Amino acid sequence: MRTLLALIILASSLFAEQPPTITWKAHWITCPNAPAREAGVYRFRKIVNLASVPKEFNVHVSADNRFVLYVNGQRIGEGPARGDLFHWRYETFDLAPALKPGDNVVSAIVWTPESEALNTDDTWEAKPEPGHSFVEYPENFEGYFVAGPGERIDGRTWDWNANSLDPNWRRGWQWSVSSPDPARWWQRAVYAADGRDAEYRSRAAERNIPDNPNAWFLTPNGLPKMTYEGVLYGWIVRSENLVIPGITSRANPLEVSPNKTATLTVDRKTLTTAYPELTISGGRDAVIRVTYTEAPSDDKGNKGNRNDPADKTVRGITDEFISDGGRNRVFMPLWWRTWRYVQLQITTKDQPLTINSFRGYETKYPFDLKARFTSSDPTLAKIWYVGWRTAQLCAHETYVDTPYWEQLQYVGDTRIQALISYVSTGDDRLARQAIDAFDYSRTSEGITQSRYPSALQQYIPPFSLLYIGMLHDFWMYRDDPQFVRDKLMGTRTILDWYRKHQHVDGLLQYMPWWNFVDWAPNWKQPYFGTPPQEKDGGSSILALQYVSALREAADMEQALGDKQLALDYRKRADQLAATIYKLCWDAKRKLLADTTAKTSFSQHANILGTITDTIPREQHQLVLGSILSNQNPDLHQASYYFRFYLARALDHAGVDDLYVDLLDPWRKMLDLGLSTWAETPEPTRSDSHAWSAHPNYDLLTLVAGIRPGSPGFKSVVIAPDLGQLKNVEAAMPHTQGDIAVSFTRREGDVLAVITMPPELAGELRWNGRVIPLRAGRQEVTLAIGN
Repeated sequence: MRTLLALIILASSLFAEQPPTITWKAHWITCPNAPAREAGVYRFRKIVNLASVPKEFNVHVSADNRFVLYVNGQRIGEGPARGDLFHWRYETFDLAPALKPGDNVVSAIVWTPESEALNTDDTWEAKPEPGHSFVEYPENFEGYFVAGPGERIDGRTWDWNANSLDPNWRRGWQWSVSSPDPARWWQRAVYAADGRDAEYRSRAAERNIPDNPNAWFLTPNGLPKMTYEGVLYGWIVRSENLVIPGITSRANPLEVSPNKTATLTVDRKTLTTAYPELTISGGRDAVIRVTYTEAPSDDKGNKGNRNDPADKTVRGITDEFISDGGRNRVFMPLWWRTWRYVQLQITTKDQPLTINSFRGYETKYPFDLKARFTSSDPTLAKIWYVGWRTAQLCAHETYVDTPYWEQLQYVGDTRIQALISYVSTGDDRLARQAIDAFDYSRTSEGITQSRYPSALQQYIPPFSLLYIGMLHDFWMYRDDPQFVRDKLMGTRTILDWYRKHQHVDGLLQYMPWWNFVDWAPNWKQPYFGTPPQEKDGGSSILALQYVSALREAADMEQALGDKQLALDYRKRADQLAATIYKLCWDAKRKLLADTTAKTSFSQHANILGTITDTIPREQHQLVLGSILSNQNPDLHQASYYFRFYLARALDHAGVDDLYVDLLDPWRKMLDLGLSTWAETPEPTRSDSHAWSAHPNYDLLTLVAGIRPGSPGFKSVVIAPDLGQLKNVEAAMPHTQGDIAVSFTRREGDVLAVITMPPELAGELRWNGRVIPLRAGRQEVTLAIGN
């Protein structure tokens, strides 16, 4: 994409809150002669003199592509949050706490990857930052990687005075000459609207659009600021050529002798997403390479037990810092990193180097965990904690499927992440952002992109169907019918696209694009993760997902949209389900086959066949028992991800009591020392994958049994299934207050204690018995076996 390397700031000290409409009097500015299509780092600044500090000084800031904003050397924030060209975000900051009477330096670092004193125009200064560049990925770094590149900061050419008043600064257009190279001096910023005349600027102002050659449409970021909280680096687990007096901290610096190469490996014990900060002194020309990894691996790439780094190598994304010899130099990359283990390789020249400290500032979406779950099985508490940690680290300005490998928002992952957010926090802002983004991503043909926002287009048609499911989930958990109604046009275009790909008999043709469903080990043709299709199509798995989406869309149309269309969707879904059963049911094996040829069988087809009632209800428990047993060794197995849908099938078939016993894959991950859930069983690429955190949703909704009883969560159904657990206590946030439950198994019965928020209707379901629930605390004795 084109890199503008531009900044826009609109300042206003008159509003305690954002005005409903912003009139952009600021302009996009850029550094003179900045290349349009090359990666680079650029600085912008303005010195503003204030007679006194205002109570508030709000600024609205955006950039192409990213910025970090400083006032008087204090980091204020970063942005903009991810968006697309028609929804380019701007951030709002109050600068007042960082301002002082007299001269103030307001500065920003920009890179690719009614007071009007600060409005961006040609009174700003700009210059390139030659001390900051990017590092190519190491040769031994394997795997699909979509995140920020490694960065190189050369302290010998870095401008250490850029964010504060340079003693050589003088008023007027006389620039800092602290650098002997004029190419590095501050220059007058230029308008990024290159070649635009005054008439163009006038018309842009009338349309409330800032001067912008790309005509990107600015919209406020509706999300809260990401966290920026200091965390300790961890424990030194390995060192070479370095004497370790104790844990590295500001009180216990480490010194590396001249002309030496030393390494230091640190284990945080848990994964983090953070901005790493390295503080050093002395050691001019010393090079410090910092490598971040989820876990060290052996020569074959196996990670083994994550708590044991012995005989393993740290491989991963790397930053490089070069010392200028100054004291207490602080190095920090522009983008956050993900790591549990970090390795510092220090190569000194003629001077000793002191490592004063290494720490991080953890960043993630500021979710507040309000749900809780405890039980008689202590392992479930560990699963709950690790799952929540996974969900946290995979939530930033967007949801991401993995914070280390792919910082991208995929529909399939995000549907699960949003559900965890609803039941754990009651915060739906990040989910709304995701639903909006996927709706924005729809093509002219009607389907959504598989991940968004993303400069590189990718299409996974089944994810468009899951987007409809995600919207249906929102409709059930959040009371905002207009938000859902506004998205129905998009669900119609998706289903129309699928209708065009149906055979006369109703089954789907051979489907285009990447029809990913799950990382089933043997699904490799034509692409990894795609279920079998015959030459003319006929995939039961893809068709079953279509059935499910038709019914979910019908529910929403019936309540909020076109009732006739709802009838049509239900009719089409019922006809397709009947066709799938007729052509794909294998009477001998009593299983649904993956295709009409009946040569391939999977858990997936039978899970979806159960959820959609394509398999008759009286056969549900028999089929689920069959696919979960060892009697079908040729069955394609569901991975961590698709076991989310297995849990839905257990619930639909009324055998939730099997759920806790099916968590052995998560228990095995605990035994391997993972602090977040992996993407797939060993060997796995990613040690942190949000789709594997769905037990946090299942424990609350299946085991504790708390779930919406009607759209908008206007009523609640509590239908617990304890399995062999002796007791369960749980709580789920609701807009009217927490819903709390406690179930204790006694001799011959179960004591249920339920606390309901005011004005929330509900019912308790147990072994066919339905008990009305009222506001407040109530105790109910439940008979076992009745």
